[in-house]
Amino acid sequence: MKRFIIAQSGKEFYTSNSGLALVGLCLNEFCSLSEKARDAFPVSTGSHGIGMDDILRSSVGLLTLGQSDYEAVAGRRQDDFFKDALGIKIVPSRETLRQRLDAAASTLRPIVDRCSVELLKRAEISITALDTGHIPLDCDVFAMDNSKTKKEGVSRIYNGEEGYAPIGAWLGREGWSLELELRKGSQHSQREFIPFLERALEKARSLTSRKLLARMDSAHDAIETRVTLCGRKMVSYIVKWNPRGEDQEKWAKWIFEKGSITTPRPGKRVGLLSVHIQQTHEGKVYRFRRVMRAIERTIDCEGQQLLVPEIELDGWWTSLDLPAKDVIRLYEDHGTSEQFHSEIKADLDLERLPSGKFATNALILTLGGLAYNILRVIGQLGLVDGKSPVRHSAKRRRIRTVIQEFMCLAARVVRSGRRLKLLFSRHCPAFDAFRDVHNRLAYG
Repeated sequence: MKRFIIAQSGKEFYTSNSGLALVGLCLNEFCSLSEKARDAFPVSTGSHGIGMDDILRSSVGLLTLGQSDYEAVAGRRQDDFFKDALGIKIVPSRETLRQRLDAAASTLRPIVDRCSVELLKRAEISITALDTGHIPLDCDVFAMDNSKTKKEGVSRIYNGEEGYAPIGAWLGREGWSLELELRKGSQHSQREFIPFLERALEKARSLTSRKLLARMDSAHDAIETRVTLCGRKMVSYIVKWNPRGEDQEKWAKWIFEKGSITTPRPGKRVGLLSVHIQQTHEGKVYRFRRVMRAIERTIDCEGQQLLVPEIELDGWWTSLDLPAKDVIRLYEDHGTSEQFHSEIKADLDLERLPSGKFATNALILTLGGLAYNILRVIGQLGLVDGKSPVRHSAKRRRIRTVIQEFMCLAARVVRSGRRLKLLFSRHCPAFDAFRDVHNRLAYG
């Protein structure tokens, strides 16, 4: 083993976050966040020359590096590359960042929300469909543990933790973020869900004209949900049935008598049946299809004989005219959206939101949605083709992979002829992919 001489350069400048150059292109070329922020909040005397555009650029830049705390900005105040890459004039201090976000949170959130979809539209993202030709639109509530804090809105979540229960809408198999809405932990999933769903549908329609398949779990099993979805053209749905108040034994018996039966293994039989239910909403009668499945086990998977048969009952409301097994398969794919929640919480470090104020945390979560989309765009452009430095093939890369492969790429920063140059190592495995993404974002 060789011993190294450890020394620090007095003139040369290096960065370990060269991916910020790509983030800056997305922020400044593909959405109008900076312009809208300046228009809504002109630079005033008390702002020390720091515009709201610099506040938002700094916040998004940190989030794309997986840093959500205010203290992270302190280490960037002397980082010239951070400023140049994102187009920031003055990097705010952590106190200024916190105070300015607190003061403007309610006004800024809808601006950031619109710019996130604007980014996707102007970047001309690819949206991958299911094998049925539908573009999936997945809506789901997820838990964010903020226990042992006194943050505004923190309360008991459905999983027993203390924290928030935000709801998200994700488009396509890539999982583009259309909407991220922070909610109190104790808020019921269906409360204020219809306005959220309508916004998500409008945003999805602005990005694609293809038929949509809205998928959601049993927390949204309400006639209002199905009526809203039925009223939209080119929109199909699968909503998990909530058997509350139903005689489950009676339904299971009916399925085994009238449905199609299969026996995957000894001691287990599965029954499938489609039924049509009439329901009345606001004086109008609707007829809905429900796919139902009953599973009876008399022997468990280890071969143990059961004294009493185990009965499992499931159901799915759907407008699809497909066989029951295909409806169930399409709903099971809805579980992929759990990964998108994980990427927001873990990869962007947004599980425990930094502010004590609910409105500010709602803004930071929305900024997280914008950062997520930026990283997803970069990942889809540079990490899914033949030049990707990642060895295994994939149709979508995790946000964490994008941060590791692109955002945390080291380079030497050189100023020459009033221009900035990034010099990568001669054996940098990501160079070709990085250069291609940069050229596509910069020159189209």
